[in-house]
Amino acid sequence: MATDIAAAALEEKLRKSAAAAEARAHLLRHGPILSTLIRLSLPNVIALCSAAIISIAETAYVGSLGVAALGGIALAFPIFMLMQMLSAGAMGGTVSGAISRALGAGDVERAQSLALCALAIGLAMGVMLTAVVLLAGPAIYMALGGAGAVLQEAVAFSNVAALAIVFIWTTNMLASIARGTGNMAMPAWTLLVAGLVQVAVGGTLGLGLGAAPRLGMAGVALGQVVAFGAAAIVLLAYLRSAQARLPLRFAPALLRSERFADLLRVGAVAMLSPLLSVSTVLVLTNLVARFGPEALAGYGIGVRFEFLLIPIAFSIGVASVPLVGTAIGAGDIARARRIAWTSGSLSASVLGALGLVVVLFPGIWVDLFTDNLAARSAAFSYLRIAGFGYAFFGLGLCLYFSAQGAGRVGGAIAAQAMRLAVAVLGGWALVFYGAPLWTVFALSAIAMVPMGLGTALFVKLARW
Repeated sequence: MATDIAAAALEEKLRKSAAAAEARAHLLRHGPILSTLIRLSLPNVIALCSAAIISIAETAYVGSLGVAALGGIALAFPIFMLMQMLSAGAMGGTVSGAISRALGAGDVERAQSLALCALAIGLAMGVMLTAVVLLAGPAIYMALGGAGAVLQEAVAFSNVAALAIVFIWTTNMLASIARGTGNMAMPAWTLLVAGLVQVAVGGTLGLGLGAAPRLGMAGVALGQVVAFGAAAIVLLAYLRSAQARLPLRFAPALLRSERFADLLRVGAVAMLSPLLSVSTVLVLTNLVARFGPEALAGYGIGVRFEFLLIPIAFSIGVASVPLVGTAIGAGDIARARRIAWTSGSLSASVLGALGLVVVLFPGIWVDLFTDNLAARSAAFSYLRIAGFGYAFFGLGLCLYFSAQGAGRVGGAIAAQAMRLAVAVLGGWALVFYGAPLWTVFALSAIAMVPMGLGTALFVKLARW
């Protein structure tokens, strides 16, 4: 009798799960664009809250470790933000787009094969990039202008945080598999909790709270290792359960070379986007480092706000990926394009509004982190100038995700290259003429314009 009741309960649970999955699939195929986009974006805003918590809390308690620590994390931060952008944005968006196109065409077996191949790619990339950061990290930070105590703090953070890279890649591949099915909530809640864990563990070990040892920057980095390790376990358990619309199957036959090729053909090109984006930041970081550690610390505070904007565009852009992908898979190209333009406009509007806020009231952000007058002056100057470029930044980044849903990312990459070219050529001119610090910040804002408008033009011209 008890067995029959348990079996009936399980059957009912599976029936409800199947019904929810079918409702989600119908929403992706036929739902009204703007309201569906907002509905799918809202859970991603939860992940945004996680990113905001991490960015504010880490910068605040790193600031309590001193100006050298702030300068050190300004050097190391772009490298580890790159890991997130490569795994969650570039390869992750590629995975979500490929899976949504397969499901839109009704090919479940292909979607399952893509999911397992994506996890294998994530593990391989994580191991490779861990080795790169451990071996080349110190040389990179020196090349960026790091020296003395600032360099020591950057290396102390980097050598421990490198151990989290495998977990970051695994977590983001698993999250992208779930997002490809239209499930935004599970990855978002998992990343929110992971963010809270990262702050708690990093702050406790970094500052030596309670009975914990004071490990400084190494303790801050340990927060990432613990948080992303736990997040990977949670997402894997979910995708292996009956609740997932696309359960993850560990069947060797699913590891097909043509599926690896499908993902890498688009993903390899897509990964150029965060590489170009972080390269732009590294060029600007090198220019700022010429003005001293206080300027670098202030720039680090300012640019952290810019990186905080990425999850906002990510929230909207990643919601557009399964919508565009499903429409492409079903052969509805006109709907796919309407989704792209709607999401791009929404992202540009939100980031433009936030840019205006920090242009007018930069102290809202800067006051959280430091009372060093020179660092505050640099941070205020950066935000008051760079904020004017954020609308273009949001437009370009969100349309890049929509292009991933369509499997056509070449134009978005070309626009990212235009941004880097403006930064490199403009930076050379500023150094040659001995221009003041504010002109570096102006260059940062100007470089966002061709990124946004160029991506829009290339998306309009691309054949989907």
